[in-house]
Amino acid sequence: MREYLLVFLVALSVTYLLTVLAREFALRTGAVAQVRDRDVHAEPIPYLGGLAMLGGLCAAYVVAHELPFLGLRSEGFVFKDAGAVLLAGALVCAVGVIDDIFDLDALTKLGGQVLAAGLLVALGVRFYYFPGPDGTQFALDDAQGAVLTLVVVIGTMNAVNFVDGLDGLAAGVVGIGAAAFFVYCYTLADQNNLTLATTGALLSAALAGACAGFLPHNFHPARLFMGDSGSMLIGLVLSASALTLTGQFFGMPTTEGNSLFVTVLPVLLPISLLMVPIVDLVLAVVRRTRAGRSPMSADKQHLHHRLLEIGHSQRRAVLIMWLWAFTLAAGAVIVSLSTSPWVWWSLGSMLALTITMTFVLPKLHRPPKTGLGDTGLPENALVEGRADGEPDGSTEGPAEGPDGPDRAATAPAGGPGDTLR
Repeated sequence: MREYLLVFLVALSVTYLLTVLAREFALRTGAVAQVRDRDVHAEPIPYLGGLAMLGGLCAAYVVAHELPFLGLRSEGFVFKDAGAVLLAGALVCAVGVIDDIFDLDALTKLGGQVLAAGLLVALGVRFYYFPGPDGTQFALDDAQGAVLTLVVVIGTMNAVNFVDGLDGLAAGVVGIGAAAFFVYCYTLADQNNLTLATTGALLSAALAGACAGFLPHNFHPARLFMGDSGSMLIGLVLSASALTLTGQFFGMPTTEGNSLFVTVLPVLLPISLLMVPIVDLVLAVVRRTRAGRSPMSADKQHLHHRLLEIGHSQRRAVLIMWLWAFTLAAGAVIVSLSTSPWVWWSLGSMLALTITMTFVLPKLHRPPKTGLGDTGLPENALVEGRADGEPDGSTEGPAEGPDGPDRAATAPAGGPGDTLR
């Protein structure tokens, strides 16, 4: 546990320090979120926070490789699989950097995501089995495992991209999920008397640290956005750390909890963690299609916009969505590890608190009526990024306005600059 804590702290510290350099690089290259008609952040904000997060993850990997337990006593597959994940992460981060600077079209960006997920499969990081309805497990052949891996990894990258709509939201949600998955990996290995050195635990500890190190620069008011380089990177690492378990825990692991949850958690965790943005994504597609518009067109009717509309401040809206992420991710992990009655009481209490914070708190602390802008939101509720939560990790101001060159003009809503999250 102490070595995992060190991995967490290394990723946190290196990410925190590299963020300053990433911001300067973004200003020099013009990777800056300009204020457009459909945006509500008040100042241009630089991108490329993903470069700092990638640096933190790589530093944690290097340090872990030299530690007595993780590096010298662990099996070779731990660092082989972790290295494959970081290599694929570097590829998709590079695609995100190019997009943050030049605004790639949606199809090109999807191609980069497919290449990164395909690299994972080629290097042996994929699903090897899938749970059956009666608790059995079905071994997957190479083609089946590859297809399921592509769906989960690409879906998670775009879901994280989609949720990156408020300052600190994506980093906090993924950090919470990574911490929950670390607890799951560590406890599962301990209860099965297996080595505590696993790829899933190593990657999730490093990912949680990278997210924690980035948050001081990205929480409201943000000085830097993670951009596509960051949102796609952490989405890939989160999903890949989950699916590594199907290769390293092949067979039915035993726990004190629900055995079905144990087998489905590598698929369930990314989905449960990102359930809110996934639901928001589906609703956005349905809403725009019914209105006769492109699913990629921008609007301001996403869940985080609605939280602002009912009276939440930006920071409180982010904290509430963190709370929902914690409730779903922690709930899935706890149920899979224990069937004690206190589990259900805890989950019920967490859910009640989350619902109360979401719907009751705004009625107790309504902000004074200072007038509404043309967005229909309170004047002090400025929202991060593209108005539809599209993948640029932008944020709401006020924040330090960069002095770097303006970014090239972007496409109109629904044009090549837009993607679904």
